[in-house]
Amino acid sequence: MRLRTARLLLLLLGLAQLLVLASAEAAEDSFVKGDAIDEEEEEEDYDEDEEDDSEVKEDNGVLVLNDDNFDTFVVDKDTVLLEFYAPWCGHCKQFAPVYEKIAKTLQENDPPIPVAKIDATAASTLASRYDVGGYPTIKILKKGQVVDYDGPRTEDDIVAKVKEVSQPNWTPPPEVTLVLTKDNFDEVVNDADIILVEFYAPWCGHCKKLAPEYEKAAKELSKRSPPIPLAKVDAIEETDLAKRFDVTGYPTLKIFRKGKAFDYNGPREKYGIVDYMIEQSEPPSKEIQSVKQVQEFLKDGNDVIIIGIFKGADDQAYQLYQETANNMREDYKFHHTFNNEVAKFLKVSSGKLVVMQPEKFHSKYEQKINVLDIKESTEGTAIKDHVVKHAVPLVGHRTASNDAKRYAKRPLVVVYYTVDFSFDYRVATQYWRNKVLEVAKDFPEYTFAIADEDDYSSEVKDLGLSDSGEEINVAILAEGGKKYAMEPEEFDSDTLRDFVLAFKKGKLKAVIKSQPVPKNNKGPVTVVVGKTFDSIVMDPKADVLIEFYAPWCGHCKQLEPIYTELGKKYKHQKNLVIAKMDATANDVTNDHYKVEGFPTIYFAPRTDKNNPIKFEKGERDLEHLSAFIEDHSTKLSRTKEEL
Repeated sequence: MRLRTARLLLLLLGLAQLLVLASAEAAEDSFVKGDAIDEEEEEEDYDEDEEDDSEVKEDNGVLVLNDDNFDTFVVDKDTVLLEFYAPWCGHCKQFAPVYEKIAKTLQENDPPIPVAKIDATAASTLASRYDVGGYPTIKILKKGQVVDYDGPRTEDDIVAKVKEVSQPNWTPPPEVTLVLTKDNFDEVVNDADIILVEFYAPWCGHCKKLAPEYEKAAKELSKRSPPIPLAKVDAIEETDLAKRFDVTGYPTLKIFRKGKAFDYNGPREKYGIVDYMIEQSEPPSKEIQSVKQVQEFLKDGNDVIIIGIFKGADDQAYQLYQETANNMREDYKFHHTFNNEVAKFLKVSSGKLVVMQPEKFHSKYEQKINVLDIKESTEGTAIKDHVVKHAVPLVGHRTASNDAKRYAKRPLVVVYYTVDFSFDYRVATQYWRNKVLEVAKDFPEYTFAIADEDDYSSEVKDLGLSDSGEEINVAILAEGGKKYAMEPEEFDSDTLRDFVLAFKKGKLKAVIKSQPVPKNNKGPVTVVVGKTFDSIVMDPKADVLIEFYAPWCGHCKQLEPIYTELGKKYKHQKNLVIAKMDATANDVTNDHYKVEGFPTIYFAPRTDKNNPIKFEKGERDLEHLSAFIEDHSTKLSRTKEEL
């Protein structure tokens, strides 16, 4: 009986345990399913909250477009008004309420005209496609074609322009820019007192970017009296015209005066072009009408003073002077006078050209006035040579504004210190300049200049003189891009003379800004640094393609994989080197390799290293770069694939 009772108790206990386990499993299963349901619900909620960038939303009546929804939205629209803005732009914020009113007005039009805005900082693809360079930028799309709007940013003006463009019979106005070909070029150009001509290539990205600015400038200049015409030549189609005017890159802009060509060195946007061409249309020489003007030049001037003295505007010498001034107006300011009092003040008669320096540059070692007699037989080259010869004083002041035009000649001896010609500091400035004059007079073959050490702090740093501890530092900038720094010591005329003499005798060691020489340089692209430029690029045994780049340059980053592929392609060519150099961290020790932008690519043939060929035509892709190499290589072996 006891045994049977015990077994019964065990059986009941087992059943109880099974029930507890089953209950726990059910609870766990319910918990897991609950989690899954919760996750599904959260996921559904997330999907509902997630933004769809392709959906066109509205903000106070203005449609919001982006890279994802733009094309789909505009594809079937006749007319759309667009504003490209930046969220941080103050002008955009001020314009926003006006733009919302415009949207409301155009919505009430029959038919309604959509008004949209694009955040150009986020929609980078659209901003690039439509060449957005400032904010806000307003454009009108007419059946997909862009119509630039550059009128007043008022509701009435913009609405009127949009309604005009939206008319069914509206067509874009004809281009104001003249199209020149071999058939009409000479007739148009020879007849114009002044005309600007662009030589372009249809595939050139820079030309495409310039085109709308050029046309806007053409419109603006056509309104002047007399108008200043702008023209363009397809240099790929009109090859004879391109060769005739030495067009080697695109776009090339030239100013013509009665058929005579002059280089255009001005800006490449609407207002810059307009201002530059207005200035160029004025006479190359300005008239001086009083002695006081000359006295002001002498007292307060900073650059060479050039004055032609003539009897009148009909004087043959005056006509010759004007023609030469036109040729040199980019680099010098020319003046002329018909005033007898001015002639007396300068102690010259008519038919004379006077070149002199401001008083602060006068010295006992130089003539205060340099005179050239201009006769009917005088050639323009004689006038030019006279101006150039006396354009800089024995020891002038080198600045950022005159560096390229006045101090490009080498060798150049530069003395760096605190240069200040204002009243309080002029005595100290002239004290040290006089020390330099004592040496400069004995070395007429060299150019001497003083320069403010703060203005040229980066140059001083590259010379290794930033921490010299001296108030005055000296360097010689020589031909071939070579630089020499004077060892820091107390400055006087004797130490300067010794330094210049040591340079003349070839006893100085050049200073070269350079990254460390790479320990391993066996990649497809050879890395060149300042210290290896001569041994690699100037190697007479090999052709070298050299790319000068900047680490921060976007175009350089885009080129990098293509350039590496190019290096791999020609890796086994023993007589060809594909190389690159960070031009921001290394000196280019040869003046023939001018780096004015990034990337800059040159081909240095082994037979003529001092005349490298710049890559300017074609896209920077593998095909065009390869063709450039094949065209200029002097000893390229053919690969097995080619054979």
